[in-house]
Amino acid sequence: MEKSRRVLCQALPLLFTSMAWADSETLSSFAKPFDELPVHESGANISRAILNGVTHEGGYLEVHETTLAPGSMPHPPHHHEHEELFLLSKGTVAVTINGKTTQLNAGSAAFVHSNEVHGVRNTGNEPAQYFVVAIGKEA
Repeated sequence: MEKSRRVLCQALPLLFTSMAWADSETLSSFAKPFDELPVHESGANISRAILNGVTHEGGYLEVHETTLAPGSMPHPPHHHEHEELFLLSKGTVAVTINGKTTQLNAGSAAFVHSNEVHGVRNTGNEPAQYFVVAIGKEA
């Protein structure tokens, strides 16, 4: 009997995680050209949703692309529970994480841990393009 209770207690976090994301769409394989991704414009900035859902293991994953106009930010510095990986493909940006700012050029990456205050600003004279991979709780 003791062994059964232990197994049940170990399984509870998985059960609650599955229930929390039960309404989220399970990700399916796809291949879509960049110009067919849905576009969202915010002033001179553009973003494209790439994917948003739950992996086969029940983990949440969201990916989007952003093109920032020179001197602009997508939004003010903020924090959230999920973690983010930024992959810069074009331009120059300043990434600030918990008050520390780092200049990044094309090919660079930044990772933001859960609940750390962060922001991105295009510090170049040309549009900057980056991809964000959000992992963890829904964005």
